[in-house]
Amino acid sequence: MFELGRRAMAQATDAVGRVEAVGISCGGPLDAAAGVLVNPLHLPGWIDIPIVQLATEAYGLPAYLENDATLAALAEYRHGAARGSRSSIYLTISTGIGGGAVFDGRLHRGAAGNGGEFGHITVVRGGRECLCGRRGCLEAYASGTFIGRRADERIAVGDLETRLVAPATAEQVARAAADGDPLAQAIWTETVELLGQAVTDLVNIVEPDVVVLGGGVTRSGAQVLDPVRRIVADGAMEPAARAVRVELAALGDAVCVVGAGVLALDAG
Repeated sequence: MFELGRRAMAQATDAVGRVEAVGISCGGPLDAAAGVLVNPLHLPGWIDIPIVQLATEAYGLPAYLENDATLAALAEYRHGAARGSRSSIYLTISTGIGGGAVFDGRLHRGAAGNGGEFGHITVVRGGRECLCGRRGCLEAYASGTFIGRRADERIAVGDLETRLVAPATAEQVARAAADGDPLAQAIWTETVELLGQAVTDLVNIVEPDVVVLGGGVTRSGAQVLDPVRRIVADGAMEPAARAVRVELAALGDAVCVVGAGVLALDAG
């Protein structure tokens, strides 16, 4: 990873001149103030890694760390779909589900620096076991990883006709659902309904100007955006329901990189 960073820094130097700081985005839990990766759920074995110290030593530059989804929220607020808003919520729906928020123009970090774990809202009481150890989390249903797992389980049961073959991916499920595959449609309908319920709860609690949906699962575009918008419009309380916009992320796969850059620029 540090070698990839060296190549990126060389390209940046050629393009704009001297590099003065390094921004690092990573999934949590982490301790941004201490610069330590505590125990990221999707990086097994990465326990108490002093990533900022290692980066500072490797590059001879100041380095700064923040949760990846938190930085994605900052990037979309500054340069993407939430630009111009006062308060925004961002959900990344990918391998897992993370999130971040900007309230009244300020990035929300939380008391321990890991605020915005929207993927661990309970959407099914006593439901599927999540990687965090709890049951019924949004991540355990709507993340790309668990969309595929749920499809594989239903394929094994054989209760609905399908062209899907295990191991299935979220992309394959979305495509098959769009083509009318009965099993894929059942999986996808449950996925977007639970995601829509979670977003509705967030809208009711926070009342943001905009909710931005990003991550690999949202590459399905209107297939995920339209039902979530409908569920929020039907289920959120007034006047929040009329005030909020639900949008797809504008920065694509670069969103966390843009966020890390903003972090480094702001720190400097």
